[in-house]
Amino acid sequence: MGIIIDTSAIIAVITNEPHKQKLLNLSNGHELIAPRSIVWEIGNAFSAMLKQKRITMEQSLKCINIYEKIPMRMVEVDIRIALEIANRLNIYAYDAYLIACAHKYKFPLLTLDKGLSLAAQNDQIQLLEVE
Repeated sequence: MGIIIDTSAIIAVITNEPHKQKLLNLSNGHELIAPRSIVWEIGNAFSAMLKQKRITMEQSLKCINIYEKIPMRMVEVDIRIALEIANRLNIYAYDAYLIACAHKYKFPLLTLDKGLSLAAQNDQIQLLEVE
């Protein structure tokens, strides 16, 4: 089975957040799938941590090295479909890309983002529960 994975779950694993083991257990043995935009989201997350002085540049580069080793299939998303989803659910495009992936591939979504979880549920997307 495949799993659509978002930035929050990836960041939690590579920065050793409390949900790391649960995320690893849920994803073990499954193909991870993400929209190509995930690369930019990961970069944005680390730039925010740098700006907030929560992480050093050296730490962020180590995390990026870990991220680059995660076996993940990057997929294209039809921007028109994503914009329709974004408009219908009143969400940002980055979240809509994940929901579009979940619809396209018919796989559950793994996220720690409460807003994305709610939007996905409202759009009939199966979620993998982390808590």
